[in-house]
Amino acid sequence: MKRLFRIFTNGLIRENPLLILMIGLCSSLAVTTAVVNGIGMGLSMTFVLLMSELVISIFRKLIPDSIRIPIFIIIIAAFTTVIDYVLKAWFPDLSKAMGVFIPLIVVNCIIMGRVEGFASKQPAGDVIPDALGMGLGYTWVLTGIALVRELLGSGAILGVQILPSSYQPIIFFVLPPGGFFVFALFIALNLYIKSRLKAPKADISAAGTHCGAAGGEA
Repeated sequence: MKRLFRIFTNGLIRENPLLILMIGLCSSLAVTTAVVNGIGMGLSMTFVLLMSELVISIFRKLIPDSIRIPIFIIIIAAFTTVIDYVLKAWFPDLSKAMGVFIPLIVVNCIIMGRVEGFASKQPAGDVIPDALGMGLGYTWVLTGIALVRELLGSGAILGVQILPSSYQPIIFFVLPPGGFFVFALFIALNLYIKSRLKAPKADISAAGTHCGAAGGEA
């Protein structure tokens, strides 16, 4: 159970596809002008990743190595088509807002990297927490970036006015440079938190070394 939990949390934090691995950035910066777009894109990616990894893991021993990449793309494309039609049927406004980036999930580096590097080599029981961790890790970063951009760019979140009516929206945050800026802030914050978490361990190790040296001298 601990091993599965660690696989799940890898995608959320330690190997977050956006903040750590830095893959799949194009869509993340393009769709995060609104929180609903970030949530929709993240959950769509999670669905495609989960189903693709699961199918490929189950049939991994039957897939010839020589044609594995075309087969992976066909499987990913099938589930991408499913989510694309679901959004068009049930969430047409969201589908229109995200435009071409939903169909482009099929060539997203996150999915191809996980199915090739993990799902094609691991049993189905391991790929489920991996796909959920990577997908939800992607989703929370997208949602966080979109939250900052939408709030500062319009003063509202999900259509609800948050900042005072006197607030002057900062258009910079809804433009592409604003996406890069907020993404850079998220990376900087992540690195800062990681450095702070490591600092106490380093201090304890240093203290232990110092005490050992003092004991030896005594």
